[in-house]
Amino acid sequence: MTWPRVAVLGAGAVGCYYGGMLARAGAPVTLIGRPAHVSAIERDRLLLETLGFTERVAVGASTAVEAARGARLVLFCVKSTDTDAAVRELAPYLDAGSIVLSMQNGVDNLERIRAVVDVPAFAAVVYVAAAMAGPGHVRHTGRGDLVIGAVEADVQAKRAARPLLQEVAGWLERAGVPCVVSDNVEGELWAKLLINCAYNAISALGRARYRRIGAHPQALGVLKDAVREVIAVAQAAGVRLPEGDLVEAACRISQSMAGATSSTAQDIARGKRTEIDHLNGHVVRQGEALGVPTPVNRTLHALVKLLEEAAEDEAR
Repeated sequence: MTWPRVAVLGAGAVGCYYGGMLARAGAPVTLIGRPAHVSAIERDRLLLETLGFTERVAVGASTAVEAARGARLVLFCVKSTDTDAAVRELAPYLDAGSIVLSMQNGVDNLERIRAVVDVPAFAAVVYVAAAMAGPGHVRHTGRGDLVIGAVEADVQAKRAARPLLQEVAGWLERAGVPCVVSDNVEGELWAKLLINCAYNAISALGRARYRRIGAHPQALGVLKDAVREVIAVAQAAGVRLPEGDLVEAACRISQSMAGATSSTAQDIARGKRTEIDHLNGHVVRQGEALGVPTPVNRTLHALVKLLEEAAEDEAR
C-alpha cells in the first residue's frame, strides 16, 4: 500500500495523536498548529507517549494552512468554534483528489465544512483520551479507535462513498488505529455527542477524571439524566441511534477512559474558549426547537459558560 500525503489541521491532542500514529507507520504527515508546538516538533520531533510505547516521531510541522496543499488526506481537527474560519482558509489548498475527515466534537461540523468545499468530506467519531502534556508532547491515556462514514440522505450516495471510506480506514488500520466504516455515522455522531454532554461539563465543573465521575453516585446521576435528555432530543429529530442501552454505554466510558479529563476541562484550565455551545448548548437549542425539555443540559451549559468567562478573565 502506498501512503498518502497527510495534513493535520489543528495539531492539538487529537490531531497530534492520529497524525503521529500515521507518521510513525511511515506516512508523510504535516501537522499544522500553534507556533509553540511547531517549534518544539521541528526541534525535537513529536513526543508521542501512549499506553503501549513512548517515542519521538519524525513529522512535518507548520503554522501555515498552506502546508495542506497537495495532501490526499486532511484530518480536520480544529475546535468546533473555529470550523467556519478554518475551512474557508483551507479550501484554496485542496485539490480534486483531496479527502477531508472531520475529527471533531459535535454533530454539525461536517455540514459546515461541506458548505465550503467541493471535495469528499466525511465524519469521524473519535474515541481517544489524549492531552497535550507540553509543546510537541501528546500523552495518550485511553482507547484511540474511530468510526467513520458519509453523512448522506441518499442511500446510493452512501454506497458510492464506501470505497473511499474503506481506503481511508485501510490507511488508519495500517497505522495501528482501529477504524470502522459505518452506514449510520449520523447516529454514531449523536452517540458520541451524548457522551460529550455527559462527561465534558461534569469533568470541567468537578475538576474530575472520568474514573471519579463514574464512582460518584450524585455525579453519575446527573450524567445519566443528561444522557437521557440527549436521547430524547435525538429521537425527536429522527436520528437513528445505535442499538443497545446508551445510558449504560455512557457509564462504561468512566472505565474504558478512566484516566481522561475532558477537552472542556483542559480548555478551562488553559483559559481558552470551550466547545460547550456545540455540545450541551446544541442539545438545548435543538430541544427548544423540537419541544423537548433539557433542564440538565441547560444547567451544565450555563455553568460551564460562567466558568469559561471566569477562566478567560483570569488568563488576561
